[in-house]
This record gives sequence, structure tokens and C-alpha cells, in this order.
Amino acid sequence: MAMHDTSTVISELKTLVAQFVAERDWQPFHDPKNLSASIAIEAAELMEHFQWLRSDELSQLKDNPKKMQEIEEELADILAYVVSFASTMGIDLSSALQKKMVKNAVKYPIEQCKSRAN
Repeated sequence: MAMHDTSTVISELKTLVAQFVAERDWQPFHDPKNLSASIAIEAAELMEHFQWLRSDELSQLKDNPKKMQEIEEELADILAYVVSFASTMGIDLSSALQKKMVKNAVKYPIEQCKSRAN
């Protein structure tokens, strides 16, 4: 069964990752320290795809199926570790993101931040 952003809920992603980890008996290795390090490592691997590219070269990546596949896989690795970390720590990702966006809205009010990167 194919999963898509428009129809998959986070709990399904958590189950998918947890089942994969359990089948390999990797739970002892998936502690918060190792998972947080894995998130950082995979994020660095994603960044490598953009290293040394100028801003005007970024659109070329989308036209390169091989590069897009590699980027997609790195992003999926990050997501898998984020989902596993959240499960391990008992964090509800939807609630955490919602609360953080409320804080961000206060920290970055539209009237002061719209169309500004700083």
C-alpha cells in the first residue's frame, strides 16, 4: 500500500519505523543519544547535496532524477530518525509542532518579518 502526505497520519509513520526497527532487534541501539546523533548525521548528508552550489544552480537539482532520488532518500532517513526519536521520548509530533508554531508566531510577528530573512 502506497503512502502519501495527503492521506498518511503520523501514527502510521511511527508504526512503519517501529516495525522496521523491531524486526531487526535494533531497539537497544535506538536510544535518544544515538537517534539525535543520527538525525544530525543524516541532515549533514542532505546538506552535502547543496554544498558549493550557488543559489542560481539550485533549480537544476529538481531536473536531475538521480540527485532528486538521493535527496529524497536522505530526507526519508531524517524523517525515520525523527519519528523514532519522538516515539522513544514519548513526544507527540503534531502537538509539538503546533505548540512551536504558536511560539514562533509570537517571536516572528508577520508585520515585522514578512518577506525578510533576518
